[in-house]
Amino acid sequence: MSVKKNITILGAGLVGSLLSIYLSKRGYKVTVYERRGDMRNEKISAGRSINLALSDRGWRGLEGVGIAEDIRRIGIPMYGRVMHSITGDLNYQQYGEDDQAIYATSRGILNCEMMNLAEKCGVTIHFGHRCTGVDLEKKEAKFETPDRATKIISSDLIFGSDGAFSAARLAMQLGTDRFQYSQHYIDHAYKELVIPPGANGSFQMDKNALHIWPRGGYMMIALPNLDGSFTCTLFFPNEGRTSFASLTSRASVRTFFSEVFPDAQDMMPTLEDDFFGNPTGSLVTVKTFPWVYKENLCLIGDAAHAIVPFYGQGMNCGFEDCTVLNHLLDEFKDDWTKTLPAFQLSRKPNADAIAELALMNFVEMRDKVGQPSFLLQKKIEAHIHQLHPNKWLPLYSQVTFSKIPYSVALINGMRQEEIMQKVMNLPGIEERWNSPEVEKFILDMIG
Repeated sequence: MSVKKNITILGAGLVGSLLSIYLSKRGYKVTVYERRGDMRNEKISAGRSINLALSDRGWRGLEGVGIAEDIRRIGIPMYGRVMHSITGDLNYQQYGEDDQAIYATSRGILNCEMMNLAEKCGVTIHFGHRCTGVDLEKKEAKFETPDRATKIISSDLIFGSDGAFSAARLAMQLGTDRFQYSQHYIDHAYKELVIPPGANGSFQMDKNALHIWPRGGYMMIALPNLDGSFTCTLFFPNEGRTSFASLTSRASVRTFFSEVFPDAQDMMPTLEDDFFGNPTGSLVTVKTFPWVYKENLCLIGDAAHAIVPFYGQGMNCGFEDCTVLNHLLDEFKDDWTKTLPAFQLSRKPNADAIAELALMNFVEMRDKVGQPSFLLQKKIEAHIHQLHPNKWLPLYSQVTFSKIPYSVALINGMRQEEIMQKVMNLPGIEERWNSPEVEKFILDMIG
């Protein structure tokens, strides 16, 4: 057995905090170093949250260390999505079965709660420690401390959970041969806006739904908060005639929103202040391999596989990393020489798959969800699933409400889309979508 006594985790974000709890509960001495100050002592700044949607994979990660119920009380269930047309018409689409939901959660509140739980488990967290380098051979991490001093920490194993711009990953890029790394920025960026609570703290829209304003080429979404507000996120081109670059004045912002998002604009009294006061964030996909250097360093979460947020799976995928790692530690009885290679081989194909699925879902959300043909297709898929649950599970449910590996879900989803394109081309499908003939047509193709 190759047991590591002292483990260092770089990054006290969501994945780093959960990982620290898993490892501490296994008997390891865990120390976490976080670049930022302790957000529990600071006002959580607006503009960077992209409110999170906890789904089944994330809940399993939390349940694995017994903290799911602690987190559930700070989430709001969303049972479907509401599409807002430019004329203000609403169209509701249920996500899964009647009792299935994704949970809107504030990133900041969730992170604070998880750091509290980590410390209760015996984890030590040092804030204001910026990692400036990692010695892969010596298993040493170098930090700049809050007083600008240099600190070098040695441990038995280092986990890089320090996000999409990971210092741990950079050490592997610079210090190893044939390290595979790619990053891809999409042409869109995001900006956080807000719909405040209504009278007496009431929600101004359905609180149990994710709201989408699909506009073809761009979109806005809104997720509910416990205080009755909605955090809105505008996903918008960086450049072009209709873009962040083109909206340069308060008047142009108000005019644009009144024309394109009129029902939302009516509920956004601080629109201009939010638009110009909150930062514009970039959206990047990061792919790497290997994630592991000997038995010394392991990348996890966004440090290994950052994805765009359009499937709501970034955090859920990172939490699943922790679950898989823990299961492998059980399987190999804490032998890290076997666990770490198995971990990266297990997770890499699934991380690549969810990255692809997230990019695909952006196109679906911004361009398709408001189209009658798309809504009909989803209605047919739900119908077939209800009749034959063992033969057809919609892709969204595979990703969000199941244990099916992302890589398998991607393959299944591509096959289902091929079938559905043939179904949607059937003459008179609008009138006979739920007929026995269409059902048989689909079943014959499934085989």
